[in-house]
Formats: sequence, C-alpha cells, structure tokens
Amino acid sequence: MITADGGGSNGSRNKGWKQYLQNFANETNLEIVVCHFPPGTSKWNKIEHRMFSFISMNWKGKPLTSYGIIVNLIKGTTTTKGLSIDAQLDDGIYEKGKTFSEKEMSKLYLERHKKHPNWNYTL
Repeated sequence: MITADGGGSNGSRNKGWKQYLQNFANETNLEIVVCHFPPGTSKWNKIEHRMFSFISMNWKGKPLTSYGIIVNLIKGTTTTKGLSIDAQLDDGIYEKGKTFSEKEMSKLYLERHKKHPNWNYTL
C-alpha cells in the first residue's frame, strides 16, 4: 500500500505516476494499492509531518551547498523517540515532458475503489 500526496509527480491525476507504478507492478508481480491524500492535505501524511521539523532543525544554519550535504543531513536526522530517516541520492536522468495517450492509459490494470475512486485505486 502506498499513501501519496494529492499533487506533484505522484499526484492522483498524474498519468506517468500510474503508468510507472503499473510497470513496477508488472515487473514485481505485486498488487499495489494507492491511496492519495486529498489535494492540499499532505500534512495528514504522519511521517512527513513528524519528520520535516526535525530535518529543518538538523540542517538549521548549515549551508546547503551540494546534494551530498543535503542527503547526509536528512539521513542524519533522528527524533527524540528514535525515529530515523534513510535517504540516498537518486542521480538518474529522467525524461521531461513525457506524455501518455489515452490508449496507453486504457491498458492499465487499474481498479478504482468505491470510496473516492479518483484518489484510491489498485494496480
């Protein structure tokens, strides 16, 4: 199960997000359930909400001059209760502006849920 924000690259209306998840599901033979937070409510994502303030405190006053420094500061973040973050730099090169036709989208094995079908579905 994946809980995702309602916007951005993993948004509920993003065709590429669904297409690449379908490719991953096909490669791994996994059934993937996706539940998007409604637009504007990423603060409901408990991990993101709990960790962002700790990340901010961890890099407070430090110059963010390279990706390596940023990743290491994020990776070095822990809470007082012992929750920690693992992070790594993704230096892959991704095609920009890729579009997906309705024909391609119709090939997805996408089953929409009864409750909020635009935000909740299984691939």
